[in-house]
Amino acid sequence: MSGPVIKKYYKGLEVIQSPRYIIFGPDALYETSKVLNMLDMRGKALIISGPSFTRKIAEKLLDHLSREGFEVFHLVTERGDVNDVESAINKAREVKADFLIGVGGGKPLDVTKLTSAVLEKRYVTVPTSAGHDGIASPSTGFILGREFREKFDINVRSQSPTGVIADTKIISEAPEITFKSGFGDLVAKLTAVRDWELAHKLKDEPYSEYAASMALLSAKIALDHASEIKPGLEESTRILVKALIGSGVAISIAGSSRPASGSEHMFSHALDLLAKEEGFTPAPHGIQCALGTIMMAYIQGQNWKEIREKLVEAGVPVTAKEAGLKSEHVIKALTMAHKIRNRYTILGETGLTENAARKVAKITGVIE
Repeated sequence: MSGPVIKKYYKGLEVIQSPRYIIFGPDALYETSKVLNMLDMRGKALIISGPSFTRKIAEKLLDHLSREGFEVFHLVTERGDVNDVESAINKAREVKADFLIGVGGGKPLDVTKLTSAVLEKRYVTVPTSAGHDGIASPSTGFILGREFREKFDINVRSQSPTGVIADTKIISEAPEITFKSGFGDLVAKLTAVRDWELAHKLKDEPYSEYAASMALLSAKIALDHASEIKPGLEESTRILVKALIGSGVAISIAGSSRPASGSEHMFSHALDLLAKEEGFTPAPHGIQCALGTIMMAYIQGQNWKEIREKLVEAGVPVTAKEAGLKSEHVIKALTMAHKIRNRYTILGETGLTENAARKVAKITGVIE
């Protein structure tokens, strides 16, 4: 690939590729042309955004880059699904794009990452919210990644963004739920790293102490500022964005999502699959991970009550009802979680029985 590729060889050569340039602060959007020039990203650019708020930001960026002499094209994704990935690939080929720019919170960035991987093009992310650590990592949404592999029958690995341009003024205006989701995604590192340590001890899985420490530091930053994570405050946004970027870099160092994603994420992915199969609306990713973190921390023997208290302090839902989820879906997702991916966690290889799942969810207060 012409873009950065992340690989890790246990007890051997390690190649770490993380974002080369990260800029965040008020009006960072209008520094994009300078960043692109510094990264030697010239030629034709394809901006990929969502259809509503992110579209407006993308249009501002297009105007900015056009004034600076860049030839820029814009693709609006409607659903952020595998069909949009196909459209983005076709559009990039049609305009002969030299690099990509993803503008959005989640789905437009995922579409950009997968398009980049297929076409072997570098890309930059311009997050419009701070709902998860994907703004600075190669990771993509679980459902989209699965559908992508099924549709294209190829196994490409998304790369880290070459640059991250986080305009805190824009992100501060994002819906309140995105801040709660971002906080939840950060707190999830507490159980994810514990799962990783367990897999290292029991399955001899490759483990990076440095990546684990960075992920835990990101969680600590969030926990230490739980009461300050509120929308509309630039400084609050700055704290959250820094921590999420740190988590994303930890993924790059590890060469996998291990330091950021464990049993709590598998629970969230199981809920997403159930939602798709049964037709209900899932909660935001970080909210589901927060619920998962409370329950997995209990199983791991961590201080789940303290974690729950910090989530409450940050205004994050800590019950299925608050998150808009049914108890039956939480229980079913718990029993499915261990099968979601080939990753060893505290759930083991057989997972939880329905009775055990119900007990865990009730004891931690996630369900009544």
